[in-house]
Amino acid sequence: MGVIQVGVDEAGRGSVIGPLVVCALGVPLEDREILSEIGADDSKKLSRKMRTKIHNEIVSLTKSRKWGLGVIICPPSRIDRVMQSDNLNYLEVELFAEAIWSADGDNLATEILLDACDINAERFGEAVSEKLGCNWTNCNFRSEHGMDSSDVLVGAASVVAKHVRDSEIEKISKSLGIDVGSGYPSDPRAQRAVIELCGEERPHDCLRWSWSTVVSAWNRQRRRPIPERFAVPGESSQSALDDWNQ
Repeated sequence: MGVIQVGVDEAGRGSVIGPLVVCALGVPLEDREILSEIGADDSKKLSRKMRTKIHNEIVSLTKSRKWGLGVIICPPSRIDRVMQSDNLNYLEVELFAEAIWSADGDNLATEILLDACDINAERFGEAVSEKLGCNWTNCNFRSEHGMDSSDVLVGAASVVAKHVRDSEIEKISKSLGIDVGSGYPSDPRAQRAVIELCGEERPHDCLRWSWSTVVSAWNRQRRRPIPERFAVPGESSQSALDDWNQ
């Protein structure tokens, strides 16, 4: 068995609307050249049209060349639950590990490449390694900032994560009949959407209630503290099963 590498990246970390998406892509070392040939790169450098094209080619290649692909869609409810007691870095460690398990369930990888989410890249890699468990101790972990730009495999993972997240945001806009834009707090369309989505008795489920943007919009309109997401009468203290198994 040759060298198998798994590249992992995320999309939507700072968004106030919609999910956080993590993708892990596992390929044999000799197939990295294929990723370069199809134009895989840091998703931020590519147009949406190009990201869609590359995403579709990667999905096709995972079938024809038996690559590993794991995509985790983490809904706002799970994000808010974690934020009650931990932080985004803790959640990202969980999601990166889940994506790797999904992409490489047979534990064939010899090297795992992470676009680090923690300010301390080495610490992030160690945390993901620990989360994966003892079966992965012989695997080499490389955790670096900006690896989606410096490594074609991680760049390819970033393209898939970004494409999936964009698709989820588009679904939200269509479902609500509201243009939520990119979903990020800096986007005026997202800002307007957050205000509208805080107009009912509770903030809408597509929002991250723990984000200051949502809290501020709620406080301005409702003149009372934002509800606790998991303390609403009649709502279970455990989030929906789908929230954990997407």
